[in-house]
Amino acid sequence: MPQYDVVIIGGGPGGYVAAIRAAQLGLKTALVEREHLGGICLNWGCIPTKALLRNAEVIELLRRGDEFGFSFENLKVDYEAAYRRSRQVADRLVRGVQFLMRKNRIDVYEGEGRLRSANQVEVRPTQGAAVGGQRFEGVLEAKYIVLATGARPRLLPGLSVDPPRVITYRQALELKQVPRSIVIIGAGPIGLEFAYLFRVYGAEVTLIEMLPHLAPLEDEEISVELEKQFTRMGIRFMTNTRVEAVRAAGEGVAVEAGGQTLQAETVLVAIGVQPNTEELGLEAVGVQVERGAVVVNDFLQTSVPNIYAIGDLTGKLALAHVASAQGIVAVEHIAAREGKGPMPPALDYLAMPRCTYCRPQIASMGLTEKQAKEQGYTVKVGKFPFQANGKALAFGEHAGFVKLVVDAKYGEILGVHMIGPEVTELLPELVLARTAELTPEEIIRAVHAHPTLSEVLAEAAHAALGAALHI
Repeated sequence: MPQYDVVIIGGGPGGYVAAIRAAQLGLKTALVEREHLGGICLNWGCIPTKALLRNAEVIELLRRGDEFGFSFENLKVDYEAAYRRSRQVADRLVRGVQFLMRKNRIDVYEGEGRLRSANQVEVRPTQGAAVGGQRFEGVLEAKYIVLATGARPRLLPGLSVDPPRVITYRQALELKQVPRSIVIIGAGPIGLEFAYLFRVYGAEVTLIEMLPHLAPLEDEEISVELEKQFTRMGIRFMTNTRVEAVRAAGEGVAVEAGGQTLQAETVLVAIGVQPNTEELGLEAVGVQVERGAVVVNDFLQTSVPNIYAIGDLTGKLALAHVASAQGIVAVEHIAAREGKGPMPPALDYLAMPRCTYCRPQIASMGLTEKQAKEQGYTVKVGKFPFQANGKALAFGEHAGFVKLVVDAKYGEILGVHMIGPEVTELLPELVLARTAELTPEEIIRAVHAHPTLSEVLAEAAHAALGAALHI
């Protein structure tokens, strides 16, 4: 029976990063993956969608040729070529992860992992796996186990996946042609990104959201600005609306919602994800589960101290970078218990960046203005629009703004909310500022190059102090 210090079940962005860090810390490590290294993110989520969105951005720019002084006739777009490019990008990154496993001497087993006991992982072979490891059937012995089995799309009660009529993001990324018309249920990041993508490629898009706004978890001002921009694009949306029924209608589908019946070629269900806690043997070894998620402490330990859980399985923030950060904390905690390093700090989930890659992009961190006030803070708000930023004007991308929510008493950055060009790339400065406990005064003192989009961050910090310079 192979023996390890750490066995990790799941090779997504949480699991494979945890494996690399564990190996770096001198822990003999094995990773069990049933399908593809890189998990949903690299194969069927974050990466291929960003490749497709880049294609859409280029097409949108080409359609604005008159603005930039060029013109041509008969622009043709080929979505299947975009699909092929997205797969090439994803495959390249997956090969990179396979290389990293070999480089760090991590044993990779192809198969489905299940807890046999608190120190044993049973591995069963799976069909069609493309992991790049060794096929194995048997039991692995482990001093510590890290669960990183991720999540799957959540569906409406009574609704099942039925391509091409009813799909989730997984099937959407397998499409080689854009539907002529599509209803997207759910206006979170997944729904918004596909709405933008499919609209640019010519689809008639309708978004349905049960909460009052698109991007319902964002600051309300961000959501309102996004709704304005989506309206300009011709994306229809229905908020405060519940879906009552979805049924086949001819070669397409009918969606009953808000007292209306919407006809479309396809329905994309994007209402969130649910943790993959089934078939793991959690109950048999006493791992506590609440509301479908594994319960963990600040260091990702479960109710069984030598078993850890990370990523979407924990029901915290279903984001790839959160899973990776949790994986690092978990194995550093294991190493500390083994005398191989210091105890890691606990994660600050309020400082976790949240990004949506439609256009305009959305990026946020921390509390919304409403949440901060509800928690009893007296806040100062600093806002600055991209239309007053020289680089944004030069780019021809000047919709949106940056908003800082600051504690009026101590100057702590409570929240950051941005919508506009490349704001997902601007957010890390403010994540670092919060982590380092910097205030708007210190952000101002850090000179921002001109002309750059990043100047809006300094201007928003000025605005939070009541002294914006360029508005």
